[in-house]
Amino acid sequence: MKTKAAVLWNVGDPWSVEEVDLDPPKAGEVLIRVVAAGLCHSDDHLTTGDMPSVLPMVAGHEGAGIVEEVGPNVTRVRPGDHVVVMFMPSCGHCRWCATGRTNLCDLGGSLMMGVGVDGTSRLHARGKDVTTMCFLGTFSQYAVLHEASVIKIDDDLPMDAAALVACGVPTGFGSAVHTAGVRPGEAVVVVGAGGVGMNAIQGARIAGAELIIAVDPVEFKRDQAKVFGATHTSPSMAQATELVRELTRGVMADAAILTVGVAHGDQIAPLLGLVSKGGRAVVTAVAPAVETDVTLSLFDLTIFQKELRGTLFGASNGQADIPRLLSLYRSGQLKLDELITTRYTLDEINTGYDDMRAGRNIRGVILHGH
Repeated sequence: MKTKAAVLWNVGDPWSVEEVDLDPPKAGEVLIRVVAAGLCHSDDHLTTGDMPSVLPMVAGHEGAGIVEEVGPNVTRVRPGDHVVVMFMPSCGHCRWCATGRTNLCDLGGSLMMGVGVDGTSRLHARGKDVTTMCFLGTFSQYAVLHEASVIKIDDDLPMDAAALVACGVPTGFGSAVHTAGVRPGEAVVVVGAGGVGMNAIQGARIAGAELIIAVDPVEFKRDQAKVFGATHTSPSMAQATELVRELTRGVMADAAILTVGVAHGDQIAPLLGLVSKGGRAVVTAVAPAVETDVTLSLFDLTIFQKELRGTLFGASNGQADIPRLLSLYRSGQLKLDELITTRYTLDEINTGYDDMRAGRNIRGVILHGH
């Protein structure tokens, strides 16, 4: 079948919106009509080359839609089901799934290459195979993906809000709740108040943090951070260090979470400087794959028993956490509608990413026309 999609042909190119060919689903796969797709910074990492990929590619790994067709042996969903795609699928039986670390699933590692489990693409354009980010590709009106990458949701949930729980919401929320292990009464610093950082702020608030300091150079984002639960804001880590020292009477924060658009090694030392003895520093942001140098004090790490933790998908279990997050949304505790700054058509995808880079959006969402 034909579908309209945004294709990245070369690093540094803008997204090319064009008609592409889509194969039917194979065994264990489903065809979905994508209704809404989130504009996540991770997709932009493809255009800059910070995240290695096999091009050409249709990106988009946040999305919600409706199942149109299922391939042989599919048992998790059926045609007509409303679903959210899952950035990191879980097979349920590999070593990582069996030990509760579904975000590290071997199937997810395979699908990250942008092709099906059989090693082939489902999209084709200009005589070439086209990969899809995480074997999802929600920057297309229709997508074929593995059944382990979809979660059924209630039909009455708004698709634009639901799309965000595919990646940005659980990644940020889980960074605070799972990886940082925020507890009631703690002080937490979130560095970077974008689509992931706002959800780290929400996670810290729901976990019971007393002090939540949002750090971002953009005034608009600092103002918005207060909507999601920040008690204080600062434009830089240097200024936040003094603010945290004052607020905690010199103890410093229990946890600091790095959720900037692009991580760099020189950000780690100041991140660790924000936390107390025994404090936890979490790196959620993606760094360029070619960067290998990190600056930090190993002396402080040992003598003050600080911890530096990486996290993927906020250490979330998608099958359990995505329904839980949607329940929190229903109860009014988790803000999803407020995350969406601007809605775009697929033809406006490059404008959406320009707005993201300029700091004008918390999260942009594409609404596919059908």
